[in-house]
Amino acid sequence: MKIKLAIEAAEACHVFLIEEPENHLSHTNLGRLVGHLADRCKGRQLIVSTHSSFVLNKLGIDNILMFNGKTDVTLDHLPPDTKSYFQRLPGHDTLRMILADRSILVEGPSDELIVQTGYRQKRGRLPLEDAVEVISVGTSFKRFLDIAKLLDLDVSVLRDNDGDASGKKALFADYTSSPNIHIHIDDDNVARTLEPQLIKANGLAKMNAMLGTAFATEPELLAHCTAHKTECALALYEHPTTIGIPGYVQDAIR
Repeated sequence: MKIKLAIEAAEACHVFLIEEPENHLSHTNLGRLVGHLADRCKGRQLIVSTHSSFVLNKLGIDNILMFNGKTDVTLDHLPPDTKSYFQRLPGHDTLRMILADRSILVEGPSDELIVQTGYRQKRGRLPLEDAVEVISVGTSFKRFLDIAKLLDLDVSVLRDNDGDASGKKALFADYTSSPNIHIHIDDDNVARTLEPQLIKANGLAKMNAMLGTAFATEPELLAHCTAHKTECALALYEHPTTIGIPGYVQDAIR
């Protein structure tokens, strides 16, 4: 209310400076406030400091100005469709990627859990303790890579081959020239997704032991894991035994 009142009371002002408008607001009220800011501050200079990806995306991700102690970087050359995408779907964790030392982009929560597990096994700590973000982006990899390419961010993409490894790799041809963007897609087209990759890396007996199941064949186990992706990944994450991590996941963990 204070922000809204200040804007209404300063009708003649051409510049507004707002510090972290997300503080003390629920997500729905933050949405209302950001919509109000976008509407009432048209044609005027709005300067906002924020730790919220929602605020950043909604008010114009292409207008971000980053300072690294030496120079400033902007995102004003983002493709128009990428800018529009993040404004229409502002819940994506763009700021997490921008502020991280390194990011690993994955398709969903099961992939995220396995990456966390593999990282913990290799480093003895979780990724976030090393300022490494593991972010579920669904199928929006290219939107995030548009940002990573402009800012020269260290980003790894981890995704399924879906039975067409070469085709999936070709989708990222526009980004492989960037030295800090790394694409990790396994070449085994039989192991199409994370679940068969995990079975391949651990074997039937070990997977049954870790999941508390007793499937007689790998196809039966695969059907179970595919139908309960997140639950199985969480069980592996919580299991005290060292699990076999598929090679392409290990490559992304580095």
